[in-house]
Amino acid sequence: MRNHEVTERQPLLGEDGKITEPGWSRRAVWEYDRNRIASPAFRIKEWDYYLVMNEDYGAAFTISDDGYVGLQSVSLLNFKEKWEHTETVLTALPMGRMKMPASSEEGRTEFRNKRLRMEFRTESGRRTISCDFRDFYQGKPFYCEISLDEPHMDSIVTATPWQKKKAFYYNRKINCMPAEGYMVWDDVTYWFAPQKDYGTLDWGRGVWTYDNTWYWGSGNGTVGGKPFGFNIGYGFGDTSAATENVIFYGGRAHKLDDVKFHIPEEDYMKPWKFTSSDGRFEMQFEPVLDRAAKLSAGIIASDQHQVFGRMSGRAVLDDGRFIELKDFMCFAEKVHNRY
Repeated sequence: MRNHEVTERQPLLGEDGKITEPGWSRRAVWEYDRNRIASPAFRIKEWDYYLVMNEDYGAAFTISDDGYVGLQSVSLLNFKEKWEHTETVLTALPMGRMKMPASSEEGRTEFRNKRLRMEFRTESGRRTISCDFRDFYQGKPFYCEISLDEPHMDSIVTATPWQKKKAFYYNRKINCMPAEGYMVWDDVTYWFAPQKDYGTLDWGRGVWTYDNTWYWGSGNGTVGGKPFGFNIGYGFGDTSAATENVIFYGGRAHKLDDVKFHIPEEDYMKPWKFTSSDGRFEMQFEPVLDRAAKLSAGIIASDQHQVFGRMSGRAVLDDGRFIELKDFMCFAEKVHNRY
């Protein structure tokens, strides 16, 4: 059954190391246990990613243990002036030593070395991002303290297998978390106000195949006086049980079927288009900033374009109501990884 909704709490993996019940859920009903994974430690990938942004600026934060490499990064994004800077710290062979939380609902994720201190804390319906990055850009440090309120609302959780393999992808994305706090670089303080600014979480655990290309898009804002957000994506695993495509409005998830990215790959800064198999997500996208990055280090390679811009078009809720978007700030990306 396509877009099979799972509602019962259960172990993510069976004794055979495969997903017990593929599908999607509004909350984290699957229980992740690293000890049940049948693949070797160097193949296990665990990450927490936060994006906090508004119309003019934003920041992205990643803490990850990808088996034979750890990747910690911070991106400062300035949409008004159309520039960004990303700094990444690589570590060799973490393979579980970072002790990433088994649950997306509570716990602490952290990384520390002489140059970077970054910590994510989750407790009592609030998430906190704390970062101190020495020599971040142009010899100047970056630091931040940001809180994300997590009211009682739906999220999009997916448990996705790969056909005929023990690879799997367990993912939770939370949109529309009101953001409060600040970040500082070059003696400029960037403020976030919960009345208008939002954060997104991408929490992932799993075993991926070596070579993958994925597409992901997400955005948050206030429409008609209520929080509105969306999550769209595809390109990895067997999604016959469920897609991760969803609209959020007023705290409720409205599930979508397939969404297609139409990307002018000769120039990512040209207009994009998004279409949907059910006609419920039809959008035009005007890029503002392309956070492009390439990495090649031995058997590890990555080619990514995370493009921030403004979306206009129509989204349709479960009850048939239309949500009209006009210049809605968001992002969409295409990423090709070998790792």
